[in-house]
Amino acid sequence: MAPGLVETATEVTQAATKNLKATLKPTGNIHNYVPGRTTVKQHDETYKYEDLRPRFPDITWPALTPVEYHDKGLLGDANFKNLLSSATDVFDYNPKVGTEIHGVDLANLTDLQKNDLARLIATRGVVFFRDQKNFGIDEQRALGKYFGELHSHATTAMPRREGLEDVHVVFTGENSPDLRALFTPTFLWHSDVTYEEQPPSYTSLKVLSGPPRGGGGDTLWSSQYAAYDMLSPYMQKYLESLTAVHSADLQAQGTRELGRTVRREPVTTAHPLVRTNPVTGWKSLFFNPGFVTKIVGVPKTESDAIIALLNEIVATSPEVQVRFQWNEGDVAFWDNRVCNHSASYGFAPHRRHAVRVCCRAERPYLDPESKSQEDDLSEKHGIPKANKDGSGIVNYND
Repeated sequence: MAPGLVETATEVTQAATKNLKATLKPTGNIHNYVPGRTTVKQHDETYKYEDLRPRFPDITWPALTPVEYHDKGLLGDANFKNLLSSATDVFDYNPKVGTEIHGVDLANLTDLQKNDLARLIATRGVVFFRDQKNFGIDEQRALGKYFGELHSHATTAMPRREGLEDVHVVFTGENSPDLRALFTPTFLWHSDVTYEEQPPSYTSLKVLSGPPRGGGGDTLWSSQYAAYDMLSPYMQKYLESLTAVHSADLQAQGTRELGRTVRREPVTTAHPLVRTNPVTGWKSLFFNPGFVTKIVGVPKTESDAIIALLNEIVATSPEVQVRFQWNEGDVAFWDNRVCNHSASYGFAPHRRHAVRVCCRAERPYLDPESKSQEDDLSEKHGIPKANKDGSGIVNYND
């Protein structure tokens, strides 16, 4: 439970237990169980989300222009009391990142609850909601628009239905090959479109259909609040003086090589390597393996070494990560400013179909007076800080 959450909201009620059992119902016959082989989903002849299947239209857009951004999280209650008033269960995945809420209908939030949701996402990095049957694509877009102007992606798929050009379709078909061999494991970690002048903040992803439980297709998130806190004060100070180059060129190149249209010309932008979240006031890394190409103003060997170190922290530190196993209708909301994420592959022969909506946020900045997540929670709640000076007796035995 994150400090500051309403404690009574975490009590497991009978209703929550019933809902959880329904969410985790078995997917196959135990008498036909084969290890590592989940039930195969056959192709639906009458797929109910045909209008949300992917398309890549041959259209072009002008460059993005600056927009004003007013973070709704700043209006949220410090204890999230409006959002959690209808919750039947609230629990954290680990102390650093990830919270799941039951009993809240995302399609019917009041403005006060929406503000609390924004504040909770900024605080916990990523927040999960199960089985959101009422939260269709129109409701998803409406909630995204409440948080800010929606971002339209220059290269990825959009839905077949007209008028949804600001929706990103994530789709892997039933017969799609596993393409992991094309990427290094760290490269798959990314924060969406960080090359933009105003990269997104609040981002939602709803899974429409996917592999049965245990069939793969999970998503992992890595907290950049916590990644920053893994570094020594000396390295933190050094990185705070640096900027990183984020480039859309490789993404655009891949799109053109597939014979598709790049709808908006790719951009390259320099952002601070450490940024401040305006809602929490916490510092975080602002780095991701997918789009950062170099560190500005240092030799290439030094730039490569910094990138390699940060790649390793983001991709291999379980203390800063959370992994979510999707079911149909589940929704994840994350703060793209403070989380990297990566899909897990290897779920053939199952289809995986999801829709993503995100809003443009402020241009990244660093307030030198801001605190880290670790420092702030230590001061407020007496949580012990990590030992970063390399001293102490080590007995690794896990």
